[in-house]
Amino acid sequence: MKNLRVGILDMYMGASNEGMRCIKNSISHFGLVNGLEASFQTFDVRNYEKLPSATDFDAFVATGGPGSPLLENHAWETDFFAFIEKLEHHNNNEETQIPLFAICHSFQLLFQYYGLGKITKRKSTAFGVMPLDILLSAKNELFFQGLDNPFWVVDSRDYQAIEPDLSRFEAIGASILCFEKERPHVSLERAIMAIRFNKYMFGTQFHPEADGEGMHRLFLQEDKKAAVIANHGEAKYKTMLDFLDDHEKIEKTEGIILPSFYKFVLDNKYKLVSQ
Repeated sequence: MKNLRVGILDMYMGASNEGMRCIKNSISHFGLVNGLEASFQTFDVRNYEKLPSATDFDAFVATGGPGSPLLENHAWETDFFAFIEKLEHHNNNEETQIPLFAICHSFQLLFQYYGLGKITKRKSTAFGVMPLDILLSAKNELFFQGLDNPFWVVDSRDYQAIEPDLSRFEAIGASILCFEKERPHVSLERAIMAIRFNKYMFGTQFHPEADGEGMHRLFLQEDKKAAVIANHGEAKYKTMLDFLDDHEKIEKTEGIILPSFYKFVLDNKYKLVSQ
């Protein structure tokens, strides 16, 4: 029987969250519906848990997390970037590659690691269910196949990736896949929401793992409700709840992006796609 082994690089620092549950569920569900053995192991990166070898797993998912993603020379940052460097070296020199998917906080870390632009604090927290447009240049992106355009995502962040250095993108072979929704009445730069860093590393600043059930619980928490109403108004809050009740919007994104990543991992592992 085929198997899928995923290392989860946990950036939550023990903070309460729905993301970890969703990521674990996505791996288990993928194994169940595809008739294969799917397993995972977590590594608490920001609490200095020893990181695995790049060859210990078939793939890695690096999570979102609380707090500032701005680099502060913590020892865990050094360890994490050393791991990324080793993973890149393996992928560039070995026959079988180990893909990585980075979510939100981890996406912002890689954005800085590769020197692709600027990470800044937002004027207000982005929290809710938002539409994103897929760039024309990314319409054939493997992980977006089957999504509507625009497609709906769960956004939860205090920071943003902006001001892309396009010459740096070109130099390392990275590409921007989608931006924050266009807001003609707002004079602020749109954040970059998804990047293919290279052939085997992909990341989103939104949360593709999120499910309607978990987000609905979050939205009903008084602090989250207050944050959405303060930033977007009560009418927008009610609209977001309606979107969560329309499970197709979130479940379509949840059911395509990470599962497509896991399929890519399997295809690479079992050599069903060309290298």
